[in-house]
Amino acid sequence: MDVTLLLCALGLLLVGGTCALVTGRSTGRPAGRSTRWGVGSVLASCALGAVPALRVVLGGPVASLHRPWDVPYGSFSVEIDALSAFFLLVVFGVSGVAAIYGGQYLQQSHGAGDAQQAGAPADGGLRAVHPGESRSDEPARIEHVRTPRALGPAWFFYGVLVASMGMVVVARNAILFLMAWELMTLASFLLVTFEDDDESVRAAGRTYLIAMHLGTAFLLVAFALLGRQTGSLDFERFAGAGKLAPSLAGVVFLLGVVGFGTKAGFVPFHVWLPEAHPAAPTHVSAVMSGAMIKMGVYGLLRLLTFLGPPAPWWGAVLIGIGLLSGVLGALFALAQHDLKRLLAYSSVENMGIVAMGVGIGLLGLAAGAPIVAVLGFAGALLHVANHALFKGLLFLGAGAVALRAGTRTIDRLGGLLGRMPTTGTAFLVGAAAICGLPPLNGFASEFLVYLAALRGGTTLGVAASLPALGAAAGLAVIGGLAVAAFAKAFGIAFLGTPRSAGAAGASEVGGSMRLAMKLLASGCVAAGLAAPWLVAALAPVLAIATQLPTATVAYGLSAATRPLRMVVLVTGLLLALVAVLEAVRRALLRGRTVERSVTWDCGYALPTPRMQYTGSSFVQPLTGLFGAVLRVRREVTRPAGLFPSAAAFASQTPDAIDERLYRPAFGGAARGLAKLRWLQHGHLNLYMLYIALTLLVLLVWKLG
Repeated sequence: MDVTLLLCALGLLLVGGTCALVTGRSTGRPAGRSTRWGVGSVLASCALGAVPALRVVLGGPVASLHRPWDVPYGSFSVEIDALSAFFLLVVFGVSGVAAIYGGQYLQQSHGAGDAQQAGAPADGGLRAVHPGESRSDEPARIEHVRTPRALGPAWFFYGVLVASMGMVVVARNAILFLMAWELMTLASFLLVTFEDDDESVRAAGRTYLIAMHLGTAFLLVAFALLGRQTGSLDFERFAGAGKLAPSLAGVVFLLGVVGFGTKAGFVPFHVWLPEAHPAAPTHVSAVMSGAMIKMGVYGLLRLLTFLGPPAPWWGAVLIGIGLLSGVLGALFALAQHDLKRLLAYSSVENMGIVAMGVGIGLLGLAAGAPIVAVLGFAGALLHVANHALFKGLLFLGAGAVALRAGTRTIDRLGGLLGRMPTTGTAFLVGAAAICGLPPLNGFASEFLVYLAALRGGTTLGVAASLPALGAAAGLAVIGGLAVAAFAKAFGIAFLGTPRSAGAAGASEVGGSMRLAMKLLASGCVAAGLAAPWLVAALAPVLAIATQLPTATVAYGLSAATRPLRMVVLVTGLLLALVAVLEAVRRALLRGRTVERSVTWDCGYALPTPRMQYTGSSFVQPLTGLFGAVLRVRREVTRPAGLFPSAAAFASQTPDAIDERLYRPAFGGAARGLAKLRWLQHGHLNLYMLYIALTLLVLLVWKLG
């Protein structure tokens, strides 16, 4: 019954998306009809699909369905266990809220006849002029005007994306899994390239598609090795094959780290992420960061259940990748000028925290320390859910800012908190949560990873304790950099005075967009206050991820729930004290005249917005400290003469891994492949000959 309900939910996504496609396939048709079909079907499907997922994650029986299939080595095998149910809740929760936001967002930014309703300048929603540049002497300029578009395809592919993510986490056959994985990639690619008249968007789409298919190639090899070992591609046979040879298990593990790590955005496989997120529509960015990259984490966790007892070096590898992702992601986020690009690098950072949690958990399993293992995996899983909430919230806030202010460039914003109070408050909640400040949800998951790292560093052997202590130190560095990055993002964008005409003319977004942000902000607060109980509820999920008895898992979680309850109690009392003091303040000021005045202006009679800190100057001490890593490029036009008329400063921080590794490698590959163009004659008979020769070679190889 539970599987049938879930499949009906996934089918409803496809039916609703098709209806949206039919009713909104051209710009001449009203956008409202396709939007109603798209949003309505997504909301109904997410609510319907969440029912069986919630039932299983709370301790209900595992639900499964197995049917034969004519596809070689394939079968239609789906199952909802606690691990799948947990990720289903993440997918449906984020996708449903993002659909509420996306309905109004797409109509205001791209709907026919709605281009003037965005609230920013009459030019429509604007893209940032230079995503990687800060130029203090230039006014806001228009780079790209969003033209009306048919919204039916956007809602169709959105439904396909959500349905494919749901199928990924319940598939129990490698062929079915890879088909859903590929469908997820193609649907998200078509959503990323929605504004395909922009060359930068097309380039981002190409980068994304190439990265995803390279990752899939590694997964194909991993599943082929498991299938050859077990004689089947059913996950049930993978899990029941017994202990694999250590060398084979290690190879499959590394293949999975690359394949699934590419989707998750682990460094150095992350280069697609800061390109695709800024290019995609905002609600799609929220789903990609909040849910889709988590499919890589799910795949890695599921793969680990097939490989038997882990080797100690597996944990060290994941901790190393996590440290690299966390520190570099936070550093590059710190140096960005484009708000969505900053959030994209922040996703790399947070996936690094998840990788560290899993790595510490593997160290605990390898060393026979179940409490360390449980705490590590619990921190990773809880951070998956928490990141979905606060990063989805931050992306929605960034989209609201871009829609109303006409730019995503942080240095052209300012003063938005008074003009967009709901968006500003919601963004502040998300920023505080992502920095791990109690009592918000980001604190609880990072606290669990800290606890696991410190316990591992003090109880495991020397070889295992060093990576664990390194993870604890790395978390401290990551936390400090994250605070600086989001102090910059919120402070420069929402405080001070407007730095452009678009920011000065900004106003609050529509009701459904505000509702979506309020829902996610409330989720951040509620998940933080309910953290001890949410951690305890993870026991069935952790029993699958760690392959430990439920009683052992529950005992390990008790080491975290007790201190978390104390933190929640103390922060609750502090919040109550703040509320009381605010009430007293209001009572004392009632009936009295409260006047506003300018702040001390340091002797300037007419201060201007140019006298404020820019994003670059705000973080310059840190970017200068890590200059050897960031390699910030600066262009300075110095004032000249007694009465200088112009001066300018620009900075750009390219991704060092992309520039030094991927671009040279792919450039060389392109030059090499160009030499084979002589094979393309344009004659169909020659192409058929190539196919026949390939089949002949494969036949001879197989018979030999």
